[in-house]
Amino acid sequence: MSGHDEATATRSAASRTALRICPLCEATCGLTLTIEGATVTGARGDRDDVFSKGFICPKGASFAEVDADPDRLTGPLVREGGALREATWDEAFDLVAARMRPLIEEYGPHAVGVVLGNPNVHTMAGALYPPVLLSLLRTRSLFTASTVDQMPKHVSSGLLFGDPLAIAVPDLDRTDHLLLLGANPLESNGSLCTAPDFPGKLKALRRRGGTLVVVDPRRTRTAKLADRHVAIRPGTDALLLAALAQVLFEEKLADPGVLAEHLDGLSDVREAVRDFTPEAVAGACDVPADEIRLLARGLAAAPTAAVYGRVGSSTVEFGTLANWLVDVLNILTGNLDRPGGVLFPLSA
Repeated sequence: MSGHDEATATRSAASRTALRICPLCEATCGLTLTIEGATVTGARGDRDDVFSKGFICPKGASFAEVDADPDRLTGPLVREGGALREATWDEAFDLVAARMRPLIEEYGPHAVGVVLGNPNVHTMAGALYPPVLLSLLRTRSLFTASTVDQMPKHVSSGLLFGDPLAIAVPDLDRTDHLLLLGANPLESNGSLCTAPDFPGKLKALRRRGGTLVVVDPRRTRTAKLADRHVAIRPGTDALLLAALAQVLFEEKLADPGVLAEHLDGLSDVREAVRDFTPEAVAGACDVPADEIRLLARGLAAAPTAAVYGRVGSSTVEFGTLANWLVDVLNILTGNLDRPGGVLFPLSA
């Protein structure tokens, strides 16, 4: 055996495969990791995972590079004299315990900033312990991955339903008509609407004769799969959604059905969107007025329909308004809390 063959055999003997769940977002896709010694050398989707069925996004595919990044923190850092140095966990916690109370007493609780990010917030410990700490700190200086991702949805859901975690998600397996805004689940496997094999469910929707409409400035992989791609101008989602609501009212297509007895403020919504006609918003959205009307009529005519907005509808100037209007459309078409429409799932 040559020296090269011996080296290859040694590496093969030292390498192993580990099945893990990707911690980088709530899609929780299955990973197959190749590990040599203590180093992750490769990552691919786990085809046998009952949830993701082999799907993997660019973040998961780069897991090995992230794990081996020379700038990745592997322990606490303590600042002394303007410079950071490595410290032990005991030393770091002792320092926090010693300095936290004097800091709060001198500057108030809001001087303490808390940042919660992936993958911490997707762990059981991350769900249990930070609320205890935050309730004791009483700080409003809280920042999370959701702050730049989905916070408008939490705010609009809190104001509309009384609970920021009451987020209605599309019934992908039974809907006849799905309108996606700012979402690309063929790349991300979905978020805030985590579902097994999200891309497969969109393809199944098309196979059973359903309609998929994607509103996105880019022609994404999801947009290429759709029956219709609406290339909206970035940041104008709220205008488009308001115009869709206006058409539903104007053409007497709004029909909340059994939801009507639970609604308050329907006339206020009608008045709020009155001036946002398709003709009024078409120039700003870069979407023809006739196409806006077709989108509204398609939602109203479908036996069941669901409107779903994600990052693209959140990380814009009027993100909270856009996310509220997503649910307004689901309500006006009678598709809120309805099979084939949008449903409120139970949290873990």
